[in-house]
Amino acid sequence: MRNPLSDTITKVKPSGIRKFFDVVSEMKDAISLGVGEPDFDTPWHIREEGIYSLEKGKTFYTSNSGLKELKIEICNYLLRRFGLSYNFATETIVTVGGSEAIDIALRVMLNPGDEVLIPQPSYVSYHPCTILAGGVPVVIELKEENDFKLTKEQILGAITDKTKILIMPFPNNPTGSIMTYDDLKDIAKVVIEKDLFVISDEIYAELTYGQDHVSIASFPGLKERTVVINGFSKAYAMTGWRLGYAVGPANILEQMIKVHQFAIMCAPTNSQYAGIEALKNGDPDVQMMREAYDGRRKLLIHALNNMGLKTFEPFGAFYVFPSVKSLGMTSEEFATKLLKEEKVAVVPGTAFGDCGEGFLRISYAYSIDNLKIALERIEKFVERHKK
Repeated sequence: MRNPLSDTITKVKPSGIRKFFDVVSEMKDAISLGVGEPDFDTPWHIREEGIYSLEKGKTFYTSNSGLKELKIEICNYLLRRFGLSYNFATETIVTVGGSEAIDIALRVMLNPGDEVLIPQPSYVSYHPCTILAGGVPVVIELKEENDFKLTKEQILGAITDKTKILIMPFPNNPTGSIMTYDDLKDIAKVVIEKDLFVISDEIYAELTYGQDHVSIASFPGLKERTVVINGFSKAYAMTGWRLGYAVGPANILEQMIKVHQFAIMCAPTNSQYAGIEALKNGDPDVQMMREAYDGRRKLLIHALNNMGLKTFEPFGAFYVFPSVKSLGMTSEEFATKLLKEEKVAVVPGTAFGDCGEGFLRISYAYSIDNLKIALERIEKFVERHKK
């Protein structure tokens, strides 16, 4: 019998994030600090709106691009929070999470052989989705000495005549790094000068500390070149609702809706009604969760640095990215031994690209009590293995 599988998909590695957590789920008294999922419940008024939509029998398909009311609220929100102006009818699509938006944006923008610049460490989907769309991933290694920010020089050094798209994964998962206005202005110029397009994944835009998020799409000439991706999972603690969106140029969004139409039909209807409520009345919830994350962020940075695990200060998302190089272990070795010896699960930095070697991703989307217990266990582990 001939091989039923595509050569392309068999060469794509599975995500490295989940590896440890199948074990954790069956390990008594284990603490997982790995999954990027808020420990907060979805705020009640948002859940209530989803429940009410079911009670009212609103269980039918919506339009392929999403409920009109939700798209209007998305556009209102982006203008209010980030100064981005979009047409709800032609420049907006509601997707099944931000991950679907990443996938379909790449699929409609790439021709075979087009190159995509992917700063790493970064979210696990960009690299395989580029390959599945027929593109060629070109990795740009973000440097610890630059606080894992992307620089103009790095982009210029990676561009070829086949480069078409630059992925902007900020605020960054796994490092927590952000890009300020000053960081972005030179990159915006390069994008225009080199005739590039941008996919800007801004799923953590609401989770920044000490300064507001700046979208690259807000720079002159960049709106026409940028697909902005966002969603409800992180800011509103709505991971299981599977609700995201993309905004961008109408000619790109028209084709994204086409792929979405054939593959998905529409995002879950009750989730869309809940999303309307989140955008209308969810600002206080976001502020409360952001303040809680900020306290946890400071706790982890202080504790990890005191252990000798060098940790730069992240200003976005809900992750820290400490270095474990001082212990002479690989990221995989550290994470494996930590789980076995102390029952704490973290993610090796290599899950987010080879340049993540020597680092760990630790999520602080967990309760203070669990974080404190986990830190005590990590400290014991570090003391035991110090050279």
